[in-house]
Amino acid sequence: MNTEPRFSAPETLRAIAGAGRALGRHQRRDGHWVFELEADATIPAEYVLLEHYMDRITPERQARVGAYLRRIQGEHGGWPMFHAGEFNISASVKAYCALKAIGDDPQAPHMVRARQAILGHGGAERANVFTRIQLALFGAIPWRGVPVMPVEIMHLPKWFFFNIWAVSYWARTCVVPLLVLQALKPRARNPRRVSFEEIFWTPPGQVRDWIRGPYRSRWGVVFKHIDTVLRWTEPLFSKVARESAIAKAVDFVEERLNGEDGLGAIYPAMAYALMMYDVLGYPEDDPRRVTIWKAIDKLLVETDEEVYCQPCVSPVWDTSLSGHAMIEAARTGGIEAQAELDAACDWLVARQVTNVRGDWAETRPDAEPGGWAFQYRNDHYPDVDDTAVVAMLLHRNGRPEHAEAVEKARRWIVGMQSRNGGWGAFDADNDREFLNHIPFSDHGALLDPPTADVTGRCISFLSQLGHEEDRPVIERALAYLRAEQERDGSWYGRWGTNYVYGTWTVLCALNAAGVPHDDPMVRRAVDWLVSIQRADGGWGEDERSYDVGHYVENAESLPSQTAWAMLGLMSVGQADHPAVLRGAAYLQRTQGPDGEWQERAYNAVGFPRVFYLKYHGYRLFFPLFALSRLHNLQRGNSREVSFGF
Repeated sequence: MNTEPRFSAPETLRAIAGAGRALGRHQRRDGHWVFELEADATIPAEYVLLEHYMDRITPERQARVGAYLRRIQGEHGGWPMFHAGEFNISASVKAYCALKAIGDDPQAPHMVRARQAILGHGGAERANVFTRIQLALFGAIPWRGVPVMPVEIMHLPKWFFFNIWAVSYWARTCVVPLLVLQALKPRARNPRRVSFEEIFWTPPGQVRDWIRGPYRSRWGVVFKHIDTVLRWTEPLFSKVARESAIAKAVDFVEERLNGEDGLGAIYPAMAYALMMYDVLGYPEDDPRRVTIWKAIDKLLVETDEEVYCQPCVSPVWDTSLSGHAMIEAARTGGIEAQAELDAACDWLVARQVTNVRGDWAETRPDAEPGGWAFQYRNDHYPDVDDTAVVAMLLHRNGRPEHAEAVEKARRWIVGMQSRNGGWGAFDADNDREFLNHIPFSDHGALLDPPTADVTGRCISFLSQLGHEEDRPVIERALAYLRAEQERDGSWYGRWGTNYVYGTWTVLCALNAAGVPHDDPMVRRAVDWLVSIQRADGGWGEDERSYDVGHYVENAESLPSQTAWAMLGLMSVGQADHPAVLRGAAYLQRTQGPDGEWQERAYNAVGFPRVFYLKYHGYRLFFPLFALSRLHNLQRGNSREVSFGF
């Protein structure tokens, strides 16, 4: 007796209709979607400490941040980097410090457990560089506990091995104001005089190995010696050169302040910019400081019981992905969504960056602007990945008045291809890997090199458009992807977890580019996806896969990852595969009566091994997308996916 699930159009349509209504409820009146973007304890903790640094404490709000931090404390006593993750020393140090600043009794059971866990892992002196910077700002450790980063870096030319243009956008926007802070070494106002000496194994004044191995390469040893030399010579630097470097840093920040969306549209850069203006003597009511606070306030997610601070917001990403799900669902006949799609596309077109030559132009001066940012506004830092996804939606929706926006996006993406054939997220050729071994980069995420997932998205977009002149660009990118395939047949996912995400994205690209479905590269990827399907019919990958460098199964299946695997398989002719039908059965079985799915695990990454993310919208639009595509392929005349995404 065959017990394999079979496709049922009525049942699938019911699930699609419910999911479509659920996603539609989240659409804003102006046509866009935006969902929560949750990280770990570090950003909410830094927000608390920023208020104490500035003596701008909001007690009632901080109490609710405390409730959030206490809720996500792990059973191990500390704080993990993602749901049900292992103890992380840096997240735990920041969370402990924030709770103590809020007013939690150090002898309370949760604080005792946290302190014991921190000490059991070597103490706060073993936290990462960015955590030690927070501690230095509060006078908890001497500034020699932080790697030397002279502000004179602002004077270094682009041809020098290290300069601000050689690092990623997120590093650049954080480092520039940080250079000023490290030069002037300010001290938090800290009105409650909170101290943290109890979480150090060795008194900070006696620590002699703030920067120590094991190093990830010989470069680490070289850069450690350079740090030692700089530590001795920095006091001898010219005062004039220092003052002019600070002025350059301020000019850099001012040009990119980005209104109420903030410097780089990311929390850490905003906070460092605020502290920079403060140490330079700008008054509290200075418009720049006032605006930065407004930008930070927009990152807060507040309920009656809890508050947490997001690292950034994701409206362009959420809107474009929701649009793809809705346009696929509309083809099923299960929902009516054309008006909602048109509103979303109009909202997106209005946010295309066409008049600002951002930092990307430092390496691609001949490219014309035409990208989209990830956030509401971030004109200096459009995102290649977002641009491809948005433009594919506009092209598929087919309104003639949006054709010019699609063409501008095409030209920009072609111009942003790196020399190895791939694409990075925000810059081209941002690949000086040795810089990830400087002491400041103990997180190993200083760069924005080309990746398989972003490259796959660009191939999908260009192939969907079908311009013959883009074929050489696509071929170089395909060669890059072929070289990047893992031994097991998967591809690494830089911006989503992990190998499931990367493999889905690349399979869509290979299909769009016309790579035969029986190509060994495709077959190996299909076999791998099928091999990791879980017994319940879903797929689920753990964030630990970034630590070990290969797939690690999660404790439970995720609706979002199940959808990715299904979409990847269907893109290369596998709509009838039993694994796809089992995935659909899992999604239909786990859908709630409100049409939504639930997802506890984190599903994305900011910086592998360091900073993970949970996109709260992924559990809604990706399952809708996958079920709708399955329905359309099963009920249509062809099993071929004719779109890039």
